[in-house]
Amino acid sequence: MKKITAIMILVIGLMLIASAAFASEAAATGSDAAKMSFYASVALASAIGIGIAALGTGIGMGMGIGRAVEGIARNPEASGKIMTTMIVGLALIESLAIYTLVVVLILLYAKPFGF
Repeated sequence: MKKITAIMILVIGLMLIASAAFASEAAATGSDAAKMSFYASVALASAIGIGIAALGTGIGMGMGIGRAVEGIARNPEASGKIMTTMIVGLALIESLAIYTLVVVLILLYAKPFGF
């Protein structure tokens, strides 16, 4: 129940942010107001994206390490296999945050509309 409530709050918040972004009007394509609006939107989207990615990967890594430690505590003889699998899993989880960082950096430094 708590997960559904949290997801609904997140979805409503994102809808409110998106509606405010689409409601803004730019004076002209090449004007300073349009540039600032575009860069402000990109900065906000980048901050939200990297924040969600960091939160998700942090939770995933914490859960993975916790379960690996529980597995090693229950069966110490299998610690080598558990540790190897955990390291590979953590690398895959961290790659998701790195992909998000790459997308954020592309959004921040690329100039798709020639501004």
